[in-house]
Amino acid sequence: MTPPVIEARNVSKYFGRVIALQNVSMAAEAGQVTCVLGENGAGKSTLIKILCGFYQPDEGEILVDGRPCVFDSPRSAREAGIATVYQDLAVVPLMSVWRNFFLGAEPRRGIGPLRFLDVETAKRIAREEIGKMGITIRDPDQPVSTLSGGERQSVATARAVYFGARVLILDEPTAALGVKAAGVVLRYITRARERGLAVIFITHNPAHAYMVGDRFVLLNLGRCVGDYRRGEISRDELVGKMAGGAELDQLAHELDQPLGANG
Repeated sequence: MTPPVIEARNVSKYFGRVIALQNVSMAAEAGQVTCVLGENGAGKSTLIKILCGFYQPDEGEILVDGRPCVFDSPRSAREAGIATVYQDLAVVPLMSVWRNFFLGAEPRRGIGPLRFLDVETAKRIAREEIGKMGITIRDPDQPVSTLSGGERQSVATARAVYFGARVLILDEPTAALGVKAAGVVLRYITRARERGLAVIFITHNPAHAYMVGDRFVLLNLGRCVGDYRRGEISRDELVGKMAGGAELDQLAHELDQPLGANG
């Protein structure tokens, strides 16, 4: 069997006496979307920072293609094909779409000191690659600030894929978006999966996760409390486990009581 593109095995991370992660395992396979779900404080951010080389685990290990791998920096993770698109995005709002797409790695032509920026090629590549994510850019010269939130996400994602990402980590990409913009993001997640990437979708929204996910890893207070393939759990079960089904049932019972019934 082909090993997962990236795997965290029994990973723990401590900050003094605070347990950020304890004995967490998860895997992301090529051509699949692995959703990591949890409320604020569940450990999602710490996990992705370990996967992308920002933190090193205190215990456990990271494997790439089945082999143990140590990322001593985000740069070393990027060189291994691990790309992270954060919620706040690394885009320059007043800069054009094509400039944001390349950000210092623009194509050039010519020889030696006579090399110069190939603007038309850069615009064409940016338009084509963003188009592969299902987004039509009207004018690659338009500022990124004129795009919707979902379209900005697509620019950052297409950029990561073009520059060789094999694993795409998306940090809460739909958290601050409305329904239409969130739909744009979910569509480009499926496009990335179709292109063979291993996608890790970090979210606290189980409805969004179930629309695109192939695997669901649930975190709570730094621990893994569930790891399910799509056929092993229904949407309602995922919502219940994510939100705390017992707590919701208790809350519904309390809300049904007349005022003053509980003192």
